Formats: sequence, structure tokens, C-alpha cells
Amino acid sequence: MSPTATIAVSGMNAASRRLEVSASNVANARSTGALPNADGTLPAGAPKAYQPLDLVQTDAAGGGTQTTITRSSSGTSASYDPTAPFANKDGLVASPNVDLAQEMISQLVAKYSFAANARVLKVSDEMSRTVIDMKV
Repeated sequence: MSPTATIAVSGMNAASRRLEVSASNVANARSTGALPNADGTLPAGAPKAYQPLDLVQTDAAGGGTQTTITRSSSGTSASYDPTAPFANKDGLVASPNVDLAQEMISQLVAKYSFAANARVLKVSDEMSRTVIDMKV
């Protein structure tokens, strides 16, 4: 595979992972859990709130990109849901800090990134075919 194609494929893989991370965040945006105690521990048997994910994209040696999925530092915030069985005495639960507008932007970035890298891959293939045809 040519270096151009390798770089394009790595970009397509990164776009796919970006979409996976965003989809996970959107799907779990309402996955609440118990608020941690003052010492940071959860009450016994209480569920933990979903912790959003982040995608870290870095340059790969020799060209292309690589990705790492990490837990978001934004974590959770308190929200009011007195009907939750694990709500504290004030009716508060831990809710994931998922910004749906930002997730939509991330999904659009993934879409356009994937399409651009797919086009680069297609052009690279066409150029290779042209070179092969010239040699024959």
C-alpha cells in the first residue's frame, strides 16, 4: 500500500472511532447514577453514572494519525431526579456532562473527515492504476 493510502486509511479509522465515541456519549447522556459521598465513594449497591469519553488524536510516526479513547475529565454533575431509587435525600443524582451540541459537531467532523480521506484513497488508487497502465 502506498504511503498516501496508508495515511488516508488511518484518517478513516480515526473518523470511525470519533463517531463511535460520540455515539456512546449520546446514547448514555441520561445514564445517571448515585452522587458520590464526601469521601468520593458511592453508597453501597448504588449505580455509577456514565463517564463521558474523549478521543485523543495524535500524529503517527511516518505519517497518518492514531487515536486513543480516554475518560472525559468533565465527569458528572448533580441533577435533580427525586424519582430515582438511588437519589440522595435532596433528590439529586449524578448526571454525565455530555454536551449534545458538541457531540453533533463531532459527528459532523467524523463524517467529513471520513469522506475526505475516502476521496484521497480513491484518487491514490486511480493514480496507481494510471502508472501501471503507462508501464504496460
